[in-house]
Amino acid sequence: MRAWAELLRISALFTVPGDALAGAACAGLRPNRGTALAVGASLCLYEAGMALNDWADRDEDAVERPHRPLPSGRISPPAALTAAGALTAAGLALAARAGRAPLAVATALAATVWSYDLHLKHTQAGPAAMASARTLDLLLGATATRPTALRPALPHATLLGAHTYAITSVSRHETQGGSTRAPLAALATALAITAATTRPRTRPSPTPGARTGARTGAGTGTGAGSSAAAPPERPRGQLAPRLRGTEGLAPVAAGLAATAYARTTLTPFLHAALNPSAPLTERAVGAGIRAMIPLQAALAARSGAPGTGLAVLALVPVARRLARKVSPT
Repeated sequence: MRAWAELLRISALFTVPGDALAGAACAGLRPNRGTALAVGASLCLYEAGMALNDWADRDEDAVERPHRPLPSGRISPPAALTAAGALTAAGLALAARAGRAPLAVATALAATVWSYDLHLKHTQAGPAAMASARTLDLLLGATATRPTALRPALPHATLLGAHTYAITSVSRHETQGGSTRAPLAALATALAITAATTRPRTRPSPTPGARTGARTGAGTGTGAGSSAAAPPERPRGQLAPRLRGTEGLAPVAAGLAATAYARTTLTPFLHAALNPSAPLTERAVGAGIRAMIPLQAALAARSGAPGTGLAVLALVPVARRLARKVSPT
């Protein structure tokens, strides 16, 4: 079990559910059944990527990281590859249950994961591929929650992708160090993301075509209870445009999460830029991975879902404690 926990990097699992939850907030809906399926699909595809990554890098790890599960012989390469295939199939099956749109996004995500691990990781396109994977993961949560939510979720998905691009660029030097440019670029990216997540954002608009004057799904009435001037009723699960009691909480939660994101990333990135040694570079990568949680929380809160943002933010101490036992890198 210890070997599989290391192979699958279970301490990094806590960075995954926030993608779908932030996507649901971008869609303007409370998390629903589709969101839960997206979380399950994301977890499966993420773990598939972890297993496939070590299978593809088993010869390199035998030299640079002989303690890893495959080069140490605790897990066989065929077992890791089988796990990657089974987890990918499970992720796509869960996405299919959420609908056609999320299945299409999940298929693109799975293709990106396999392409990155098998080929793109060691090319110049590696950071862009990894950034695309995280971007697609948030979009998976958005489309699984509401199939037409692709466009409103794109800005926040892009911010998550930018952060992923930065830490992936740094991670390319974590075993040998020596790069000042990558952590400096990551530091600038983190500052820009912090500024972006603390700016107010307009709430998502209601779903086009919502019926008016009656319950959702009922025909338009002409009796005393209906009126042409009646406000449109939001679909079930839709967040109210101005939900009393949370209008003031959303920017507070977003600011809190953005501050946690900045505190997690800025100092390690600065240290790695000033002293690009392998240990400090690896520490910066680990911090960048953990920082995805407060970033997801900030994106959810900024979309008008402070409760979701605070719930995601609560995963930070759990992930930190588990990272002391199982490295996320």
